Amino acid sequence: MLETNASTSTNSDPALIAGREVVASLNAIRKTYFMGALAVEVLHGISLDFYQGDYISIMGPSGCGKSTLMNILGCLDQPTEGKYFLGDEDTSKMEDDELSTIRGARLGFIFQSYNLIQQLNVLENIEMPLFYQGYSEADSHEIAMGLAARVGLQDRVDHKPFELSGGQQQRVAIARALAVDPLIILADEPTGNLDSKSGAEILNLFDELHDQGKTLIMVTHSDELAERSQRWVRLRDGMVESDDRHNA
Repeated sequence: MLETNASTSTNSDPALIAGREVVASLNAIRKTYFMGALAVEVLHGISLDFYQGDYISIMGPSGCGKSTLMNILGCLDQPTEGKYFLGDEDTSKMEDDELSTIRGARLGFIFQSYNLIQQLNVLENIEMPLFYQGYSEADSHEIAMGLAARVGLQDRVDHKPFELSGGQQQRVAIARALAVDPLIILADEPTGNLDSKSGAEILNLFDELHDQGKTLIMVTHSDELAERSQRWVRLRDGMVESDDRHNA
């Protein structure tokens, strides 16, 4: 296992990453929250590179900074200090509207609670990111139908989320995350609300996406889930404790 300090970018096993594009790069990221006169630094100078085709688990105890790091990677929040490059774009000083644009075009999100729009059916939920990116109705419909089939829901496209099981709702969320062919897919405890059978089905889908060359970054508390990934980034007290590549 490669031990790292807070200011060193972790590039474990160069043989596994040779020739692959860096799709996201964190450079000396610090995040401080201000509560009145009290300043609480949550991330302490984290530097990490993420490569095309990586399947990464971000792990660590509660309060270690996992959620804060995920919010920065997802352009939902910005660092107090340091730089975050998504592709070749420095997002660190972007305004909210710029962050929203890059988030919609380059990132796909999968949440523990699915975050589907209850008033919309399966097809409409999958189409939503395409609508915001200006796709035509015909193109959106074609892409969404293809993705529904890809996750095994072609017979459920007219159903609302409350008519689906938890596993089916998470499949909708995965299809929605894939709609704009994102640079990175971010998953936050994606099987946390699922039974073991449904959870295994979702992780099998993740394996398929990884095999197809997608870059996945997953936050999880579970060593069992992390075993499915090829790289473990473990945080402790807002710093990178270890960065380990292994055969998933």
